[in-house]
Amino acid sequence: MNWKFWKSNKRKSKTREWIDALVFAVVAATIIRTFLIEAFTIPTPSMEKSLLVGDFLFVSKMSYGARTPMTPISFPFVHQELPIIGGKSYSDAIQWGYHRLPGFGKVKNNDVVVFNYPGNTFYPDDDLKRPIDKKTHYIKRCIGIPGDSIKIIDGLVYVNNKAVPLPPNGQMTYTVITDGNSINPKTLEKYHITEGASLGNGMYQFILTQKAADELRSLPFIKSVEEYHQEPGAPNPYQKLFPYDTRYNWNVDNYGPIWVPKAGATITLTDANLPFYQRCIVEFEKNTLVIQGNKFIINGKETTTYTFKQDYYWMMGDNRHNSADSRFWGFVPEDHIVGKAVFIWMSWNSNGTFFDKIRWNRLFSLIKSD
Repeated sequence: MNWKFWKSNKRKSKTREWIDALVFAVVAATIIRTFLIEAFTIPTPSMEKSLLVGDFLFVSKMSYGARTPMTPISFPFVHQELPIIGGKSYSDAIQWGYHRLPGFGKVKNNDVVVFNYPGNTFYPDDDLKRPIDKKTHYIKRCIGIPGDSIKIIDGLVYVNNKAVPLPPNGQMTYTVITDGNSINPKTLEKYHITEGASLGNGMYQFILTQKAADELRSLPFIKSVEEYHQEPGAPNPYQKLFPYDTRYNWNVDNYGPIWVPKAGATITLTDANLPFYQRCIVEFEKNTLVIQGNKFIINGKETTTYTFKQDYYWMMGDNRHNSADSRFWGFVPEDHIVGKAVFIWMSWNSNGTFFDKIRWNRLFSLIKSD
């Protein structure tokens, strides 16, 4: 008896075999990329020296649970734009709601997280118009989880009034003064100093790890190495900070306190806290909000309170003076979370010599939640 009557006796052509293999590979890779693990690369120095420009990472979707696709009509393996020809790689004609599969756990303090950029309403860009899962990918360290209170005093972060030291490979800005001698570029290379400038008269400003700062202090021609902070109340020199309200005269080194919204938590609405939470209420949780004098009208009903529907997170780069993060654009909603950065599989130094292009010491290294 032929138990395989359902199978065709015709032998597939080579072309058909190649097509079948290609379709299978695309489907399998898409499933792995969507639900298990995805490759990312570090394009900016905002996480240096914890993560370097040119690091190639694997990001676990299972750590927090994979987010199911929200924009189903999309070209495989392309995030926002089609290669070569340009144009959108997706259609937003169909949008599915937010759902997340069960994961190994929740986002924790100090996890290194990949997420979709929530957008900066003060400096609007294309990300504000894109579907959630097609917004630009960012990678930062999670400083605050839902329900945490965050503040920064003289560059030191406090979470729930407990000081949180900068990660070992994190960086701050330092003012370096020499005895008049110039600092040789070879010295900077030796101590892996890649960001900074001369201010003249033997004075420099560098972005350094604590280790690099200590190494510079040990050099005989260095007179002082002092960590630089913006003074409390001094305006941030480059961009306005969240919540973009003149009542909160904060800067990157002296900021807060600010409370991170938690799903199910209820706040009393006031004129003072509305700048922090209005975007959560209106944009992220899709309510209508009308303010009439001292009255708050949400979805057509007057109210004095609001209960949050989802969790939010506070993200910051380890390169504290060269990172566009939550200090600039606020909270990251739960539905923007992509996954947890777990290890570096490749690291490429585009500025290195021919034999030093690959950073061999970083290959297959774990990413720590310092």
